[in-house]
Amino acid sequence: MKKIFRIATVPMSLNILLKGQLAYLDKSYGITAISGAGKDLDEVAQREGVHTHAIRMERQIAPLSDLVSLVRLYRYFRKEKPDIIHSLTPKAGLLSMVAGRMAGVPIRMHTFTGLIFPYKKGMMQKILIAMDKLLCYCATQIYPEGQGVKADLIKFRITGKPLTVLANGNINGVDVDFFNRNSVQPEFLAALRAEYKIRQEDRVFIFVGRLVRDKGINELVSAFVKLCQDVPATSRPKLLLVGPYEQELDPLLPETLAAIRDSPDIITTGFQTDVRPWMAMAELLVFPSYREGFPNVVLQAGAMGLNGIVTDISGCNEIVTDGANGWIVPVADAAGLYDRMRWCLEHPGQSLAMGGNAREEVTERFRQATVWEALTCEYDRLLTGLEKNNGASE
Repeated sequence: MKKIFRIATVPMSLNILLKGQLAYLDKSYGITAISGAGKDLDEVAQREGVHTHAIRMERQIAPLSDLVSLVRLYRYFRKEKPDIIHSLTPKAGLLSMVAGRMAGVPIRMHTFTGLIFPYKKGMMQKILIAMDKLLCYCATQIYPEGQGVKADLIKFRITGKPLTVLANGNINGVDVDFFNRNSVQPEFLAALRAEYKIRQEDRVFIFVGRLVRDKGINELVSAFVKLCQDVPATSRPKLLLVGPYEQELDPLLPETLAAIRDSPDIITTGFQTDVRPWMAMAELLVFPSYREGFPNVVLQAGAMGLNGIVTDISGCNEIVTDGANGWIVPVADAAGLYDRMRWCLEHPGQSLAMGGNAREEVTERFRQATVWEALTCEYDRLLTGLEKNNGASE
């Protein structure tokens, strides 16, 4: 059985981003998941039934630690002789592609799930570009997660190698049976509504993700507060903010924090392992992020039948068609968010119909099986080519 190593910097990426996929692939190949140690890696081993191997890698630039990780990856590759290594996060991609080239791994694949350098400036941007160029030089195959990521790789001339977007984009697709309103027990939903004082008739907007500046939370809260001021008190919607604060990394404005604290119509839940009950209470996803690769949240919300307001960025504008299954607004545009949120309040029937369109779109184009089958076909194609080359050289 051919050996394939899937590699991420931190185990949470393997645990969340590749949920179910590793077990599916392990039916056809010998899969090993590699990342730093932790309970997420243990959970991957237990749930997916695959081999795991812990090699610590720092997310930030750390020359000495990075060198140690590089040597450990190289030694492990030399010992195990995988047929394919396939990385999916920036630091793991750089280190494993370099180590894999040094160790003579024949097929070295990297998936760019998002790019950092287009949003940096000066010396930091140059360093990040140099790192991604080195990654691509050492890789044999490169896969942007979506067309927007592909366009940026071309724009910044990161590589001259072919860039392949598998299926319709996204790294893992969506389990449309799991992300389905009918999958949430009505009794549990009723209890959750009662706990958070959300009435059945309330119109509910939802954001899912980290509560940070880069996710557009400042603009979202500003637009929502104005919306509540401009509609009758009896018609005020609710805003669910589902996710953790990261004030030490990307702080929100003081006035945003104060509005969240003081508004009775804004509800924060903290991090939730299962977002379906929260989405099931909502009518509309508002996701005003500044940058993404191919956001799972937008796909999951669409599968749950939510209309969506998203920003005109990579991934989001590949999932949402403006005016059909959601709305697209410019980045950092509180006025645009306000206009579309108000439109949805004033046109409930059309808004719900757009949510239905969103589920149809996700089911047709981003079903999990579609992504997994495309990846399996790609592995088989590359392995067949490797066998032919090996046979020709004998």
